[in-house]
Amino acid sequence: MKKLILVRHAKSSWKHNVIDHERPLNDKGVNDANLVSKALKSNLPDIELLLSSDSIRTKTTVEIFIDNLGFTDEKVCFNHDLYDFEGRNLLRVIKDCEDSINNLMIFGHNHAITAFVNTYGNQFIDNVPTCGVVIIEFNIKNWKDLKAGKTLFTLFPKDLK
Repeated sequence: MKKLILVRHAKSSWKHNVIDHERPLNDKGVNDANLVSKALKSNLPDIELLLSSDSIRTKTTVEIFIDNLGFTDEKVCFNHDLYDFEGRNLLRVIKDCEDSINNLMIFGHNHAITAFVNTYGNQFIDNVPTCGVVIIEFNIKNWKDLKAGKTLFTLFPKDLK
């Protein structure tokens, strides 16, 4: 069995005149990332690897989760391929993951996250919101054999307010 924990980055700020990749989180995003990561702690399997987009908003979301969940840096890898909005790179990164990893956590972007959970999970989600978490379990031994799985858990900021 493999578990995939998908997290959409927290809410970003549009106040700054920067390219999309460099947009920071806004205050709501920082607050939501703290709220969700603290609430997630009791429902999270032992994460063996955390992969993330290298955008500023995603990196900052990851840093907040790391602080609140007590991850060690050696479990974290930033990957430009996850700066992906349509999902092709997301799928490839997952399928290329080493089979020794059973619990994989990925931080990324929409539309890729919502499309993935609706293609590979068994629970339709209209839109995974910013800082939304979805955990899907797959009855596979190898990531390259990825097929439809079971949506085990969702946690969205609105669930905690």
